[in-house]
Amino acid sequence: MQVPKRKSSKSRVRIKKNSHYVRPTIQVVKCESCGSPKLPHRVCPKCKR
Repeated sequence: MQVPKRKSSKSRVRIKKNSHYVRPTIQVVKCESCGSPKLPHRVCPKCKR
C-alpha cells in the first residue's frame, strides 16, 4: 500500500480540493448590428443575426 513521503500542508490540500470547483467566466460580447450583449458564436436574441 502506498504511503505519502511527506505531510501535505493545509494550503496545498485546499488548493487541490478547490481546483475542482473552478468555474469558467462567461464571455459576453456586443452584437455587431444592434449592440446588445450576447454570447460569442451564438445568434443575437434581439435582432436574430
